[in-house]
Amino acid sequence: MPLTDLPELVSLESHAEGVRIPPGVTVPLTPRVRALLDTSAMRRLARVSQLGLVALVYPGAVHSRLEHSLGVYRRALEFLARLRHDPRFVAVVGEDDAAAFVVAALVHDIGHWPFCHPIEDVGLAAFPRHESLVERILATDEPAAVLRRAWGLDPARVASLITGTATDPAGRILHSLLSGPIDVDKMDYLGRDSLHAGVPYGRHFDEERLLASLCLDEHGTALAITDKGRTAAEMLVFARYVMFSEVYWHHAVRSATAMLQRAVWILRDDLDPNRLVGLDDHGLIDTLRTHAAGTAAAPLVAGLFGDTRVLLKRVASYDAVRHPGVHRGLSGRSYDDKVAIAARVAAALSERAGLAVGGDDLVIDAPPAEREVEFRLTVREPAGDGFRWRRFETLSPVVRSLAYEQFDDLVKRVRIFAPAAVAARVTACPGLEDIILEATGQPP
Repeated sequence: MPLTDLPELVSLESHAEGVRIPPGVTVPLTPRVRALLDTSAMRRLARVSQLGLVALVYPGAVHSRLEHSLGVYRRALEFLARLRHDPRFVAVVGEDDAAAFVVAALVHDIGHWPFCHPIEDVGLAAFPRHESLVERILATDEPAAVLRRAWGLDPARVASLITGTATDPAGRILHSLLSGPIDVDKMDYLGRDSLHAGVPYGRHFDEERLLASLCLDEHGTALAITDKGRTAAEMLVFARYVMFSEVYWHHAVRSATAMLQRAVWILRDDLDPNRLVGLDDHGLIDTLRTHAAGTAAAPLVAGLFGDTRVLLKRVASYDAVRHPGVHRGLSGRSYDDKVAIAARVAAALSERAGLAVGGDDLVIDAPPAEREVEFRLTVREPAGDGFRWRRFETLSPVVRSLAYEQFDDLVKRVRIFAPAAVAARVTACPGLEDIILEATGQPP
């Protein structure tokens, strides 16, 4: 069967029956797509929020992982609709490969569990990363049966496209469409998260122009763009930068994140990771409330999920340009290290400044060791009777600045949080930065 006969692609272009999702688009549903959506593993995603704690700051941001998954699936069809006109793409990617890619786009978040990103950043060895769950979930009875019966696909093939373990040419190409500088995931979540958060930042890139510019790179092994898509790609880079700055790493969102991480760290020996990864939002919140009762985690959990929102207040904020020592001393540190450093800072404040700061009062939020994926993209330009290929960052000061120099260093700041009464005292304390530098072992 040629790529153009893929049932889902035919359904997209014929405007056949589907389901509507924001912002007013129809997602085509073939019988085999419906079969996947009706599995319990996919239904659970309808009860897992896409942005988690962001909703404490942006109340409209309560959309689900399932909504996002449907959006990514539709994007995958749009990518295929464009790339089927690229002779090198259709020479490598057959109908079975395209079907596996469509499924991978739909189920790419199947391993996500509630609040998994901030909890994974705590680095607890017993807690599996959500990516590691994909192959296991797809291989279980229900999803595996649907993939084999309705799609004629090996679940392991679908999982390899998601995790990036596929080594064949088609698998490498298709993984680049799922996870790369420009991919179906980013193109959906930036606009969708922006829409639900009620901000414009993630919606102002030219999607149509970007889609029309998709092609394969010089070697035919990964996604690239033509020079006509350059401005649209720059706009996507800027959209991602501002969404991280104003939404994902908003100081109040990071306060909530720091509270959840500290609560999980306190309760780490009482939580069963194997049970948590199968829960939805309400199940995980109930579990945290139950285990937090009577512990130091109780006020943190109540402040996040109780009747009244009570977030820790920002004491100080440090980026890599204006405060390189603090940023360097705390970025990428283990969570145990950050807890110990916070206790040393609290002790120094109590001893030297006469402030009543308890060992558990200060909570440090710092960038994780893993940096964001660099924006490595090739641009195809006309050259005589053929083409030449150039790295995008050599053509664009926007990409060089926002995707390389400023993203992790300026957007992802080190922040110190504390309860309101403590924060007011500590913020006014002179010499705080020197105390932190000393506690981290950095020279003043």
